Amino acid sequence: MGYPFSPIRPGYSKITFLILLLSCLLFTIPVDSSALKPKSDHDCSALKHFHDYKSKCAYLKSIDRCASQGFIDYLSFLYCNFDGFPVLGQSLLFLWLLVLFYVLGHTASEYFCSSLESLSKLLNLSPTVAGVTLLSLGNGAPDLFASLVSFMGESKGTYDVGLNTVVGGSSFVTCVVVGIISVSLHRRRVRIERSAFIRDVCFFCAAIGSLALILVYGKINLWGALGFCSLYAVYVAFVYLSWRFGGEGCEFDVESVHKRGSLSEPILQSDDLDDDDDDVVVVVDDDGRCYWKLVVWVITLPLYLPRRLTIPVVSEDRWSKPIAVASVTLAPVLLSFLWNWKRNPTSFEVGIVYLVGCLAGIVLGFIAGATTKKSNPPKKWLLPWLAGGFVMSMTWSYISAQELVALLTSLGYIFGVSPSILGLTVLAWGNSIGDLITNVTMALHDGNEGAQVAVSGCYAGPIFNTLFALGVSLVGCAWEIYPSSIVIKTDPRVLESLGFLVIGLVWSFLVLFSNRMKLGAVMGIGLLVIYLASLSIRIVQTVGDSH
Repeated sequence: MGYPFSPIRPGYSKITFLILLLSCLLFTIPVDSSALKPKSDHDCSALKHFHDYKSKCAYLKSIDRCASQGFIDYLSFLYCNFDGFPVLGQSLLFLWLLVLFYVLGHTASEYFCSSLESLSKLLNLSPTVAGVTLLSLGNGAPDLFASLVSFMGESKGTYDVGLNTVVGGSSFVTCVVVGIISVSLHRRRVRIERSAFIRDVCFFCAAIGSLALILVYGKINLWGALGFCSLYAVYVAFVYLSWRFGGEGCEFDVESVHKRGSLSEPILQSDDLDDDDDDVVVVVDDDGRCYWKLVVWVITLPLYLPRRLTIPVVSEDRWSKPIAVASVTLAPVLLSFLWNWKRNPTSFEVGIVYLVGCLAGIVLGFIAGATTKKSNPPKKWLLPWLAGGFVMSMTWSYISAQELVALLTSLGYIFGVSPSILGLTVLAWGNSIGDLITNVTMALHDGNEGAQVAVSGCYAGPIFNTLFALGVSLVGCAWEIYPSSIVIKTDPRVLESLGFLVIGLVWSFLVLFSNRMKLGAVMGIGLLVIYLASLSIRIVQTVGDSH
């Protein structure tokens, strides 16, 4: 079950801790200031001049890695190992793409959200503050890390992937998800709360307008990036004050989300079993479930075990003292490996870093073994455990997002498709599928109040991704080259997508007000048409460029 939220207003010290903890998203990630610089002359785009795998492999071996975002050089993997079997190599890359989507989403829901949920209880956050900070951070984790990797990673010219991912995800959620909810509920005539809808749409339009100004101007310095990111703090303050003094039903929003259970609990699982079923049928069903659970467990074990052994978990239902001790022991070693891999230090520095990591792991493991019980998770000194789980789940999410962006960029070069269109479609869809399932299920099965929460979440999430995810990425890049400004190439097509996004918001606004704030099929179909029109135009433009 999810943790109940206390209505007590958090103290300044706890809010300060929360801000510092969220700052780890920025300052614990090594930044390459060249992320927004133009591509070099010897980049992956030259591959289009070669017509066979051998020549492409030879070219890749003659230059530095031109798509060095992740651990794996996907272009060399394909062109140097699958000369005679190109379809097999491409199929493996697409299969790995699905695996990376799974790892990123599962890490966010199973570990990241669990840590945030526990932190919200420990910090005694009010429902409203928790909803617009920790809950939004958990729901927007995939987009956040994809944006961070795209802007602050090692590959050059990938910031457009992160930018298009956020814009594409926002369009998908506000048009497709809201559209499906509206069409599905048109017979129930669900009424949306007027003040909350106006607040969210106005702030989202302000966020889109600010982003459009940055793109049109073409550059931004550290103070401008901080101002853009701080707009989300204004939104949080406005929501809190509206709840505190205006009587808006924000408290229900968060409670109803947690009413379903843990943030990591599967939405679509069925707990209602027919007790009158025949015993033989039940036995066969249980055997079938056990078989498939075993198959899934064997397949996912290589993906599950490394994260389980490096991310501290202190929840009641998942507590295991041996695994907990192993996780706090191995986590510093993993961080040492990542530090050495990112910084490219000398051999002496590598040894020092690994020595420090191993010693820290041994000390933490000894302390964990001496201060915890086998039967239940620790009750005292819970904050270090939760902070460790938060940092390590963030680390794994960043690793997954890094590989995902690297693979999408490589696929763009392989198939001659702009990586930005892959970010607008594939990455945006993959990151938003959770919003689609969660919000539609909540709207259909949790009554009118569930529909209100689902629609509100469809706007609060994109606001977070636009202002905070992109804002933190811009702040990180600007911090690295301060006092200079970072230069962002103006892409008219991103501005087109933002324009269609505004059109969708205006359409929702006009139809809802003309229909007395009731969801209907006209609104839903209109939103779906707007999204398909925007997507079709981008695809046609991309196909035209390729020819």
